[in-house]
Amino acid sequence: MIGKYKVITLCGSMKFKDDFLREQKRLTLEGNIVLAPNMFELENITSNIKSMLDEMHKRKIDLADEVFVINKNGYIGSSTKAEIEYAQNLGKKINFMKN
Repeated sequence: MIGKYKVITLCGSMKFKDDFLREQKRLTLEGNIVLAPNMFELENITSNIKSMLDEMHKRKIDLADEVFVINKNGYIGSSTKAEIEYAQNLGKKINFMKN
């Protein structure tokens, strides 16, 4: 069973929480291990915590076989763009949500 399940990290704007949850469920039911952000409400957090969460998300990209971008209505913000570039530099396969 080792290596049977592909690891996919979800990236995108936190304002698309419902889309994250829907895609996480779909991809999991297709037989993938899905890594996603754990916090969607980022108001009132310190810059140190935000930096830690960003770094943790990069580690999730490191662990992934591929990245799936939640780009509702074609929206890709600066943080997501940086995550895509990070994944590309690692040679990760990148897929985008079909709108």
